[in-house]
Amino acid sequence: MATYLDFEQNIRQIQEEIIAAEVRYDHHAVEILKQDLDKEVQKTYANLSPYQELQLARHQDRPYALDYINLILDKKYEIHGDRHFRDDLSIICYIGTIGDERVMVIGEQKGRGTKNKLKRNFGMPHPEGYRKALRAAKMAEKFNIPLLMLIDTPGAYPGLGAEERNQSEAIARNLLELSNLNTITVSVVIGEGGSGGALAIGVADRLAMMRYSVFSVISPEGCSAILWNDPTKVEAATKALKITSADLKELDLIDDIIDEPLIGAHRDKEGSANALKSYFMTQVNTLRKLSDSERLDKRYNRLVGMGRFSE
Repeated sequence: MATYLDFEQNIRQIQEEIIAAEVRYDHHAVEILKQDLDKEVQKTYANLSPYQELQLARHQDRPYALDYINLILDKKYEIHGDRHFRDDLSIICYIGTIGDERVMVIGEQKGRGTKNKLKRNFGMPHPEGYRKALRAAKMAEKFNIPLLMLIDTPGAYPGLGAEERNQSEAIARNLLELSNLNTITVSVVIGEGGSGGALAIGVADRLAMMRYSVFSVISPEGCSAILWNDPTKVEAATKALKITSADLKELDLIDDIIDEPLIGAHRDKEGSANALKSYFMTQVNTLRKLSDSERLDKRYNRLVGMGRFSE
């Protein structure tokens, strides 16, 4: 059963009417209702608030990293473990092909259902997850394989064990190593990009966001608790933080917005996967035209240019 958010109730009602009309074999009514549905989708999704986009980014039916990997990657093989401590299942690494192109994909995986959410630690990586990601990235560099990183996490795991195993050092190490990695790198926020947990696989030649994804230094809930000590101000915090893809593109903190289906990736996983694959392959072909030094210089200039301002 599909899950509908509060602002999607009109869409839900029309879709239920379409199903009822199909059961009655009332083809004329189905055609009219489908036209009504298209209009309602346009009306609803053309005027989303930042908080509604946050709800879409966290939607339980939204495709996770493993969904995208299964849809776009052929001949795939999973890479396990960081060779230091253990295999962190909140970070997944696959090598495979897209068409004739060999690629490496690293993603943060949240998991569905209680059992899988616990298995994946709700998409909150431990230090060993980031070290596994770096091991896979270094492998991609060694064999000159383009690297795709899929960001989707509420943040790095803040538990005692993670801190004991140097969580902050693992994230900082990834920032350093990925900034110098000598292979084509593309990073995409596919859902929720939370703080350092997202940055740890967010340093790349190109940083993009899916249309209904968010990228923030802190969760709106955390922001409202710290600034106002009031959980009812989450919507105000979401707006103030400017975490939507449109906001970040306007601030020149990301390179591109990937146009997922208007009705959302949670309603059209294959369409969203095709958009992601098309964007990645386009960027790979564009970046391949640059020499290594040109590509690394562009990456460096892009990274040091973040946060610039004028008075």
